[in-house]
Amino acid sequence: MTTKPLHIFEMFAGVGGFRVGLERADENLFQTKWANQWEPSKKAQEAFDCYDARFPDSLNLNEDISEVPDSFYTDKEIDMIVGGFPCQDYSVARSLSGELGIQGKKGVLFWEIVRAIELSNPKYVLLENVDRLLKSPSTQRGRDFSIMLGAFNNLGYSVQWRVINAAEYGFAQRRRRVFIFAYRNDDNYSKKLAEDLDENIIFSTGLFAELFPVQTHIVKKRHAVGTLSDDIVDISDSFSTPIFNTGIMRDGKFTTIETEAVYVNPTTLGEILVPEETVDEKYYLSPEQLEKFVYLKGPKKIKRTSATGHEYIFSEGSMSLTDSLEKPGRTMLTSEASINRSTHIVEVDGRIRFLTPVECERLNGFPDDWTNTMHNRMRYFCMGNALVTGVIERLGQGIAILEANPKN
Repeated sequence: MTTKPLHIFEMFAGVGGFRVGLERADENLFQTKWANQWEPSKKAQEAFDCYDARFPDSLNLNEDISEVPDSFYTDKEIDMIVGGFPCQDYSVARSLSGELGIQGKKGVLFWEIVRAIELSNPKYVLLENVDRLLKSPSTQRGRDFSIMLGAFNNLGYSVQWRVINAAEYGFAQRRRRVFIFAYRNDDNYSKKLAEDLDENIIFSTGLFAELFPVQTHIVKKRHAVGTLSDDIVDISDSFSTPIFNTGIMRDGKFTTIETEAVYVNPTTLGEILVPEETVDEKYYLSPEQLEKFVYLKGPKKIKRTSATGHEYIFSEGSMSLTDSLEKPGRTMLTSEASINRSTHIVEVDGRIRFLTPVECERLNGFPDDWTNTMHNRMRYFCMGNALVTGVIERLGQGIAILEANPKN
């Protein structure tokens, strides 16, 4: 029997990481029919232009998602919604004092996901965000994520979640992100798991457990259970249960456990580098650039004054000047194009250079020159915002198995 295709709406699409991964898993099953990408307050829409160039066969919307009418969702048969919803409010690239969370300008776009689900009733929802989402905001740890769980519960969905460090499962980048898989309570998959204990789903039978195995012990006895109020405002006002890196929510009850990966040898940074003879001279560091990096990556103690006039000493330790070619790459940030402490630099054949845009694409598992529709600075920026497509590919393979065996 031929499996019916899943028609997908990709929200906050960026340059198409979800679609790249899902189509690698099964391009016949996963058919992205609609996509939305919009960068507010910008005239140039580089990410959308890249997406539109790579995927001209779908209806690609370059507009504020909040301006998309309800009829867009009700008029279509959307089987699956995917997206890496905006994470600028939570990302480790910003300080905790700058965190805005679900109350923030971009944080509220989660409610656009809720609107899309409510109007289209998809079978599956697959989302990605920075792992600090589970502990946001700093003044009420776990509140924002519990609000999201409450929203899914009110819409009739169960949720599994897991923080995945891509490098721990064989990929080339140490990129830690939380992945959220929601599925309708009336779906065969939900019914299949109905008699299974939460702990069993977390450790062995759930989607994440089967695709990204974990050790069978609870890390540091971090284990919590809870019940969600039907009222999102109640959750917002009073939620106080810690949320750990793995969990399941169904019928308003959740179990969350700190788990540890069953490690797989990663792809190293050295393995994804382009042949050195193909590297343009502009990527090699000048003496002045090298001197700046030596300072930035070295130890320092600097006297500073806070906004309130308080003087304090800012200090940071040293880090390796160049990135090891024998380990997976560090987490790539949107600032990769600039000279700063977090930027990757490598030493090859005695010379020190930046990573090329193609190498950054490889760190996320995109095809070479995927982003060559834009200038280099934006190529680095988009890769700093992107996800590791191999993680999505593997999740797609798992969902494909669910679709091929709906009653088992």
